[in-house]
Amino acid sequence: MLKAILIDDEPDCVELLARELSEYCPQVQVVGRSTTSEDGLRLIQILQPDIVFLDIEMPRMNGFQLLEKIGTISFNLIFVTAYNEFAVKAFRFSALDYLLKPIDTLDLQEAVRKAERQQRVDSRQLDMLKSQFHSRHLAEKIAVPYQQGVIFLPVSEIIYCESDSNYTKVIAIQHRQYLLTRTLREVQEVLEERNFLRIHRQYVINLDQIKLFMKGEGSYVVMTNDISIPVARNQKEKLVQRFGWL
Repeated sequence: MLKAILIDDEPDCVELLARELSEYCPQVQVVGRSTTSEDGLRLIQILQPDIVFLDIEMPRMNGFQLLEKIGTISFNLIFVTAYNEFAVKAFRFSALDYLLKPIDTLDLQEAVRKAERQQRVDSRQLDMLKSQFHSRHLAEKIAVPYQQGVIFLPVSEIIYCESDSNYTKVIAIQHRQYLLTRTLREVQEVLEERNFLRIHRQYVINLDQIKLFMKGEGSYVVMTNDISIPVARNQKEKLVQRFGWL
């Protein structure tokens, strides 16, 4: 049984989340609820939860400031946030878990399942997320979770990303390869503003890592690691537009 604390300055959101957890996530026991950061901090220190559902935007002390007062985080953390396109990309870059309001039941169940098997939060993930929220600029690195922790991979070192069912393989320089528990569409949303382009239903490529483009029927690109990747017919024009000289 996971002991959970819910912290959100909107009482209705706290009540609704508690009901959703009770009905759809029986492995979670809500041991504390708070509508202020100060009280939430006190509950965390006293109750020592396994998981905390935390809103970021709260008066007087926001979620980041609360976490700074805690210091070392010994619990699983799920942020709860209102919809914001930039915020979603920031969370995905940092690989920290989040739920969008209004909370979808399936997303909640998946977040809880991930919390059951997830490692402790890496402080660098929080630093990355906080920096992006404050600067409104996407980070130069992407956090890639793996079994023993989190790798912080420079975006410029990614050659391409390949769909693998509900996962995504990230191929980087120096023959490195990582498996993300994200769909290629999610990865595309994170990287599309960073000179990446989805040229095929299975591939998102780093345009800075293209070595050769072969035009004509059956177009394809050759990446810097000498791997050939097909260019879908309906994506060829987008590639041409990104490289005006084609």
